[in-house]
Amino acid sequence: MNWLTNVVRPKIRNILRRETPENLWIKCPDSGQLVFYKDVEANQFVIPGSNYHMRMGAVARLKSIFDNETWYDIALPEVTADPLKFRDERKYADRIKDARAKTGLNDAIKVGYGKLEGAGVVIAVQDFDFMGGSLGMAAGEAIVRGLELAVEKKSPFIVFAASGGARMQEGILSLMQMPRTTVGVQMLREAKLPYIVVLTNPTTGGVTASYAMLGDVQIAEPGALIGFAGARVIEQTIREKLPEGFQRAEYLLDHGMIDMVVHRHEMRSTLARLCRLLTKSPPLDVASKPLPQVTDPAQIVSAPEVVPAAPHA
Repeated sequence: MNWLTNVVRPKIRNILRRETPENLWIKCPDSGQLVFYKDVEANQFVIPGSNYHMRMGAVARLKSIFDNETWYDIALPEVTADPLKFRDERKYADRIKDARAKTGLNDAIKVGYGKLEGAGVVIAVQDFDFMGGSLGMAAGEAIVRGLELAVEKKSPFIVFAASGGARMQEGILSLMQMPRTTVGVQMLREAKLPYIVVLTNPTTGGVTASYAMLGDVQIAEPGALIGFAGARVIEQTIREKLPEGFQRAEYLLDHGMIDMVVHRHEMRSTLARLCRLLTKSPPLDVASKPLPQVTDPAQIVSAPEVVPAAPHA
């Protein structure tokens, strides 16, 4: 009997076993519902039943906004990878390598330039899968470069924020990106160009304390966590129980901190409408207008075909 149990049965099981792809199913953090990954991906990473908005990678986000899923990847300035030679449990340089291998990105922010319903726009997307979307030197340079390009092209600048805050491994050099990006936003404002911020889940810490709350229009996705300090820290500080839904998009909308909460399926049309209103431009024929050209082709590369990584709750 041991021979049948220990030898024959495992061999039969190995023969019949099929390789199951990773991330075949996604469990909804809100309802616990199991959903087929391909269905969620086709639905812009929104759970069909519960309407829960999953995190969305930078490439997938850009594809969902730009016309024909086409844009120019903007070449970003190089920065020192590990300026402080920081090490905790692991070397910071090793963490960066792992994050780049996991996401296919050079750092937490990806910047693209293309058309949105026929009009040129610059869009920066923060990817939470890259070290929690933390703000470091490279991310700060990406935001500043995007703002400068928007001024050069006289186009609106849209940023999708998703971050746990400043990157502690870069110390004061990370905190310096808060005033740098703020100055960049002021430069865009002086050029009288629209600056639109979309707050996604989560947007916290130093990012919330800088460019993420300076938009001419502040938009948030449903259920997004938005704040500076965590709810537990605030409760311990003020010694009071916080209201239900505190720091969520809907609560902030009710209390005047943001302008609107927009479903992901309506995000593209909403952004296009806002850009037209803020630039006083008439609707353009998307099909008839060519992709806007950049002045320096050496500073761009074509948008790669990248399969976005599976989102995490």
